[in-house]
Amino acid sequence: MIAHVVLFQPRSSLSTPERRDALATIARAASDVPEIRRFRIGRRVRHGLPGYEQMMGQDYEFALIIEVDDVEALKRYLKAPSHAALGHLFATATDVALAYDYEIVDAADALRL
Repeated sequence: MIAHVVLFQPRSSLSTPERRDALATIARAASDVPEIRRFRIGRRVRHGLPGYEQMMGQDYEFALIIEVDDVEALKRYLKAPSHAALGHLFATATDVALAYDYEIVDAADALRL
């Protein structure tokens, strides 16, 4: 399994309707690509306990986690028109965004990595 992980911070100047449109674009992308096995979005949770939370130099309000079967499926997703729409969204509607791809296995299989 490959996880495409995107962390992003929406532009602070986005209006409420623009924010809604951005989230709708993300939701559409989730339904347009058959290679996607799982597509989740989440908002950052803050717990206030001492530790890593205070050490973060950059705030990312949202995370996308998109799971596909393998690298070939990831490449098809990255070339899909809906991914191009997401790329445009992240270029125009965010202050900062990061994207990384990871091979994911169950913890019991960690030695395979």
